[in-house]
Amino acid sequence: MNHAHSQRPESTLPKRGQPIAPDFFRYIAECTYDWESWLGVDGKLLWVNAAVERFTGYSAAECMQMDDYPFPLIASEEHPRLMGFIKQMSGGSTANNVEFEAIHRDGSQRWIAMSWQPMVDETGKSLGVRVSARDIADKRAMREQLRLHNEHLEQMVQERTARLAELERHRAKMEQLAALGELAAGVAHEINNPLAGIRNALLLIKRHLPPEVKHYNKFELIDREIDRMSAITHQMYQLYRPSQQKAALFSIRRTIDEVVSLSLPLSRKTKVNVETHFGSTQTNNELRPDEVVLREGELKQVLLNLVHNAMQASRSGSSIQISANTDDRSLTLRVADQGHGISEGHLRQVFDPFFSTKALAVGQGMGLGLSVSRSLVEAMKGTIEVKSEVGVGTEFTVRLPRRLEPIE
Repeated sequence: MNHAHSQRPESTLPKRGQPIAPDFFRYIAECTYDWESWLGVDGKLLWVNAAVERFTGYSAAECMQMDDYPFPLIASEEHPRLMGFIKQMSGGSTANNVEFEAIHRDGSQRWIAMSWQPMVDETGKSLGVRVSARDIADKRAMREQLRLHNEHLEQMVQERTARLAELERHRAKMEQLAALGELAAGVAHEINNPLAGIRNALLLIKRHLPPEVKHYNKFELIDREIDRMSAITHQMYQLYRPSQQKAALFSIRRTIDEVVSLSLPLSRKTKVNVETHFGSTQTNNELRPDEVVLREGELKQVLLNLVHNAMQASRSGSSIQISANTDDRSLTLRVADQGHGISEGHLRQVFDPFFSTKALAVGQGMGLGLSVSRSLVEAMKGTIEVKSEVGVGTEFTVRLPRRLEPIE
């Protein structure tokens, strides 16, 4: 096929090394992708290429008719700055990538980067200024994404720093509590011997006195208080002493029944009923559904502490729910009451030594039961958690491995 009719004649194209006709420079400027303008020495528009329409919606011919070009094409808040730059252009200044917000005739806006440099002829006479504008919408979008990303990173750093500071405070507090606990355990151990001596001396005196002696009935009160002091020192000692028990195979259902039996006196006194539930999702047959390999005595003590606390916090006539669930790897125990609940501010402190939410009238211990329970649970590689709602009740959840040690 003959395409000669659709092509520029070969003779009209410039040859290599030959002078280029002025019209070809106009073709180059017209076909440039960027928005190109030529402003005279007085700042008036002399020429603008067709790309202006892609940026602003106005044709080159429309721009040539504007008395105040390029102000109608730039956002009004940018006009004072643009005016300053035009004055600099008239003084022969050069600039690169100065950002402005251009206005399309449909009202939309886009960011452009302007560059300009003075134009002179071969004699050095000023011909005005060449202004080139490039679309930087994608660049601005990436810059905004980078800014948001940096803000997110800064926020993460601040959160991580705050978390590290909190962990450091927690570590310092734990070290302090550990030191106090060690001291308390040592003091408790030393107090036990004098207490035993006091009790023996009291029994000897009581044995040789007739019941008719005045204040003879106070001996029982003194004996009960010695028991209470002994129980408190025992709990303090347990906080940091290493466990002496070995893991053994036993039935968790039987252990819960024994805890319920031991709690019967307090259950009658508080008029709080106890209900038990057992479930299992076990899939292998290595153990029976209710069997675990843990330290039975210590687990029984934990359950007894939780059940007694629940009874003391419950309303008369309400119920306590004790549930146990096993799977192939873990044991989950829950003790839930329908008591007064614990405020959110106190929830963080319930496991701290010597902290108690019980009323003074209760007269039960010194807030060591939950601290001891947590120590025993963690020594068996488990966790203990609490959730509570004031006026609704409290639930403690103990999670333990199904087997603390391999079965011998």
